[in-house]
Amino acid sequence: MKYAFDTSPLVHLFKYYYPKRFPTLWEKFDQMIANNEITSTREVFREISEREDTLHDWAKNNKGIFVIPNSAEAMFVSEIYKIAHFRDNIEKQKLYKGGKNADPFIIARAQVLNIPVVSNEIFKPNGVKIPNICDHFGIGCMNLEQFMEQEDWQF
Repeated sequence: MKYAFDTSPLVHLFKYYYPKRFPTLWEKFDQMIANNEITSTREVFREISEREDTLHDWAKNNKGIFVIPNSAEAMFVSEIYKIAHFRDNIEKQKLYKGGKNADPFIIARAQVLNIPVVSNEIFKPNGVKIPNICDHFGIGCMNLEQFMEQEDWQF
């Protein structure tokens, strides 16, 4: 199965699953990358690029998974923002400061490829985060633990 990864589960992986302490997890994850089962977007890479840590180094070494959105993905981003409620997903502070917002792009990538999003954001009634947008459009969405369950990983 293939998955579209948001920034949050990657941050979580590097914060809690140190590569030297969880080598089997990282072997499996690296194998999924090699098999093109993990994908993301350039916008996620841009969010990660603001960091100065092992995640940033890892992302630079795995830049191939962070693809430039294609025209179908760009069209779907516009579909997301046709819904006034979801425009609140663009945080005003990010707009003022020229910040990054990968959310609509990772959702669009998942929709175009017909794969689930992996994000640690939480569904909230009337929310505007990734799980809410995915739910609205019928796109699968799971957190990191659910991803590991889906892959039947046990360590």
